[in-house]
Amino acid sequence: QVQLVESGGGLVQAGGSLRLSCAASGRTFSRYLMGWFRQAPGKEREFVAAIRWTGGSTYFADYADSVKGRFDISRDIAKNTVYLQMNSLKPEDTAVYYCAAGSTVVSGPYDYWGQGTQVTVSS
Repeated sequence: QVQLVESGGGLVQAGGSLRLSCAASGRTFSRYLMGWFRQAPGKEREFVAAIRWTGGSTYFADYADSVKGRFDISRDIAKNTVYLQMNSLKPEDTAVYYCAAGSTVVSGPYDYWGQGTQVTVSS
């Protein structure tokens, strides 16, 4: 059974930082994209960032325009884990953040999803 388990969400003041983690179990995703999406109250779920290992120590990563320069996605292939370092957080970053895995296209569809972790940024 494949599981994606997110952690690291919480409450932070604007300008602060948080680091989300997503540990996958049940299968490996070394050649597939793993990524993060978020959904704010009353809004559609939106893409945040995704990453794919391309061999050796190189990775392909993509970001939504709204987080470029502030968020950094990384991956530990050996641990089957993806991370999202979020810096300079803004109140508009408040959302439930979901980990996703198993796609070959950044926009999806992704085969597996985590349960979500709440990120709240206070002004």
